Amino acid sequence: MDVAVRELSYAQAIQEAMAIAMEQDERVFLMGEDIGVYGGAFQVTGDLVERFGSERVMDTPISELGGAGVAVGAALTGLRPIFEFQFSDFATLAMEQIVNQAAKMRFMLGGEVSVPVVMRFPAGSGTGAAAQHSQSLEAWLGHVPGLKVIQPATPHDVKGMLLAAVADPDPVMIFEHKLLYKMKGPVPEGHYTVPIGKADVRRQGRDLTIVATSIMVHKALEAAAALQAEGIDIEVIDLRTVRPMDKQTIIDSVKKTSRLLCVYEAVKTLGIGAEVSAAVAESDAFDYLDAPIVRLGGAEIPIPYNPELEKATVPQVPDIVAAARDLAKGKR
Repeated sequence: MDVAVRELSYAQAIQEAMAIAMEQDERVFLMGEDIGVYGGAFQVTGDLVERFGSERVMDTPISELGGAGVAVGAALTGLRPIFEFQFSDFATLAMEQIVNQAAKMRFMLGGEVSVPVVMRFPAGSGTGAAAQHSQSLEAWLGHVPGLKVIQPATPHDVKGMLLAAVADPDPVMIFEHKLLYKMKGPVPEGHYTVPIGKADVRRQGRDLTIVATSIMVHKALEAAAALQAEGIDIEVIDLRTVRPMDKQTIIDSVKKTSRLLCVYEAVKTLGIGAEVSAAVAESDAFDYLDAPIVRLGGAEIPIPYNPELEKATVPQVPDIVAAARDLAKGKR
């Protein structure tokens, strides 16, 4: 039977995934600040409280540490909570529960328990929300064994990866770039999953590999289209999962193109691009490189409020075009 495919926004795809999960499994419930009647800070939960009731779409007090603790505890009892942070920045208030509890419980108790909690993090800049509401902290959590960290870039993937996350026995952290919420794309009806830990080659190319995450995937594709007119053929890999990282797809691509550019919004130093670069440097793909690996990340400053300064702190399409052009032409 053919599955209908519609155009949904990224936010609608998330809402649909949560509704399907709640319909199929009564253990699934939602937690977060203002996710009930208000529908969520970014209107992602929408009318789910009307459909499923306040016992399964729970407004929490303004205490990220407390909310995360309840979510972890609920997961330990066999429930499957989906906990929304209003902004990913607020994870800093709940690191005890995320890093010391959720990530470690299964290991410290000899595999006798699992922590099937999903935590959602609206992330990234571009909304004029300033330094405490605009960060990209996925590399922080990607550093922690026991956590799975994902960054879906399309409506199709965010629905499928969220459904995969709900079914996963381990804690899954999902970073959703705020500028993607209104982006539309094809999304199949019904239940489907997109595997956690598998990158996607969004564009085939022969001259240079760009590995990008989240919204930078779309900027990289735009840059690749612009450079095609100059005769530079770029392969674009959507990493999708920060941990566990699909290093083999990257290695295979670099063997083909012999050049690598890593593009991500978070601060360049110790960011995801460093791990991608190391994975290639430590593999046999290193011998295929015709130029040094290049990282294009965010500036080494907190995100400014001023819109022009904010834009200047993270890679934009012209920055990616310039870096890729120089790398492809041997100027790097």
